[in-house]
Amino acid sequence: MPAARSNGDRNTGRRRRWKAAGLAMAGVVAVLLWLCSYIVDTGEYALVTEFGKPVQVVTAPGLRFKLPYQSVRTLDARLFAYAPASTEFLTLEKTPVVAASTVLWRISDPKKFFQTVFDRAGAESRLGDILFSELGAAVGRNPLPAFVSVEPGAYRAEAILAQVTAHCREIALRNYGIDVVDVQLRTFDFPKQNRLPVYSRMKSERGRISMKYRSEGEEEGLKIRAEAEQEKTGIVSTALKLAQQQRGEGEGKAAQIYSQALSQGPEFYRFVRSTEAARNLLPRGTTLVLPANSELFGLLKDSAYYERNAGMRKARKE
Repeated sequence: MPAARSNGDRNTGRRRRWKAAGLAMAGVVAVLLWLCSYIVDTGEYALVTEFGKPVQVVTAPGLRFKLPYQSVRTLDARLFAYAPASTEFLTLEKTPVVAASTVLWRISDPKKFFQTVFDRAGAESRLGDILFSELGAAVGRNPLPAFVSVEPGAYRAEAILAQVTAHCREIALRNYGIDVVDVQLRTFDFPKQNRLPVYSRMKSERGRISMKYRSEGEEEGLKIRAEAEQEKTGIVSTALKLAQQQRGEGEGKAAQIYSQALSQGPEFYRFVRSTEAARNLLPRGTTLVLPANSELFGLLKDSAYYERNAGMRKARKE
């Protein structure tokens, strides 16, 4: 009995040792897995380094593996917006202005980015230097109306900013692995001490341009009125000519009708002409004393007066 109990104790101890060894191995494997695996999320890059030196760049999301002594640093792959403080520049005509812009950027080359600027703060510091240099050069090469003007031909701010964006992108990509997506002008103003004189000059310039437009408009108005008056004179003269022509034709037709009417009843025509002469000779309300044998009263005394006179004239002619 004592021997059987001793064998059971030894087996129990052996099982316990095996179990402890299995647990130890599982712990070692878990630690190794934890040290050798890492996960890359969507929207970030992973940079594997050996003693601070980058050896691998992972841009696709998912589960990845590395050596236990290697380290992993993640970099944000999303788009960043950097808005540096306003800076004073001089335009081509030496006018002081205060300009501020916004830079949209992202990491293009994670390895170069890590080796040169290391993190976002370092990247934005370098971008601020590049932007200050390129924007200052662009402002200095162009006059003030290229940025502030109501004339379509003078305003070229969008084209200038496109050139600034291209230059910043080239420098940042070559030196720091940063892709500059866009540069936008956030503010563009004058220094506080210069605003009133500049605004006064702009106001006088606008007044000069307004007077120029007004004088040009008046000149064009005079020209249009002169052309209209000339055209009116031509139309009126043509109308008078046509009116006289029509009047002459009408008078000719009227004379023809009169002659035809006279040939049909000359005595009646004589009577009508006598009454019209009497009406035109005397104003209304005038009393006229004439002898009884006057031709004007012939028809009143005798209804056949004109017929008898016509017969008498005919007999005399014969």
